[in-house]
Amino acid sequence: MTLPQLSARRPYFTDGGLETTLVFLDGIDLPDFAAFPLLDSTEGRDALTRYYSRYLDLAEQARTGMVVDTPTWRANADWGARLGYDAGELGAVNRRAVEFVTALANGRPSVPHVINGVIGPRGDGYIVGSTMSPSEAADYHGLQARAFAEAGAQMMSAITMTYAEEAIGITNAARAVSLPVVISLTTETDGRLPSGQALGDAIRQIDDATDSGPAYFMVNCAHPSHFADVLEANSDWTKRIGGLRANASRLSHAELDAATELDRGDIAELARLHADLRAKIDFKVVGGCCGTDSEHVQHIYAALTGA
Repeated sequence: MTLPQLSARRPYFTDGGLETTLVFLDGIDLPDFAAFPLLDSTEGRDALTRYYSRYLDLAEQARTGMVVDTPTWRANADWGARLGYDAGELGAVNRRAVEFVTALANGRPSVPHVINGVIGPRGDGYIVGSTMSPSEAADYHGLQARAFAEAGAQMMSAITMTYAEEAIGITNAARAVSLPVVISLTTETDGRLPSGQALGDAIRQIDDATDSGPAYFMVNCAHPSHFADVLEANSDWTKRIGGLRANASRLSHAELDAATELDRGDIAELARLHADLRAKIDFKVVGGCCGTDSEHVQHIYAALTGA
C-alpha cells in the first residue's frame, strides 16, 4: 500500500496524548497506563469515541486526512499479562481495536483516513531496561502485527522506541505481514535515545539493518526543545523524519514519570517551535504525545499550515 499521507497536499492529523487525556482530563483510571482494556466495556468505548471524535473534527475542519491510531500501545504480552490477558485474548483485543477505530473513521466519509495499528515498547517507554535482539523483538511483537493485518489495518507504527534493536525487530515483524511501518523514537532532554544513542545514529542503524524498511520515522514523547538542536537540516537521516508527536511539557521523562498533575505546557510556544522545525522536518503527520490534547494539536497544525 502507498500511504496517502506521503503525497497529501497538507499534513494528516493524528491524535494527541491519549492516556494523559483519559487520566487527567477525563478522570479515567488506566492501570499500567493501558487504554486498550477500555474496549471491553460500553463506558470505555464511549470514552474512546469522544476522544477520537475531537481529532476527526479537526481533520474535517482542515479538509485533510487522519492517521487513526489504535489504542494498543500497551497491548503486548508482558503488559497484557499484568492486566490479565493471555495471548489469545491479546490477539482478539488488538483485532477489536482495529475494527473499533475503523468504524469511527468510516463514520466520517469526508475525512480520508489510514488505520494504524500501534505497538509500544516491551518495556516502560521511558527506560530501556532489558533489551532484545532484532530477531527476539520481531518474534515478541509479531502477535500484534499479525492481529493488525488480520483485522485490516493499513499500516502499523512503533511508538516511543527507546533503542534501535527493538525498532528493527518491529520493522521486520511488519514486513512479515506486509504492512507499511513507521518507527517513532523518543529522546531524553539531550536529544539522545534513552539508550544513549544519538538520534541520527539510531535512524541510520535501523535503515541499514532493514534496507530502509520504515516508510518514515517520527519523534515522540519529547518536547521540541529536547531534540531540535540535534536535527541536521538536509542530512540523510533528518530527511527520513516525517512527523512529530511532541510532549506538552519541557520536563524530562523522569520528572514526568513522578508527576501527579498534568503539565499542559505553553501551547503557543509549542506551536511556534513546531513551525520553527519546518526547515528541518517534512511534516507528513501532526499530532501530540503526553500532556497534549486537541487544543494543542489544533494550534500546532495552524502554526504549520495556516489552516
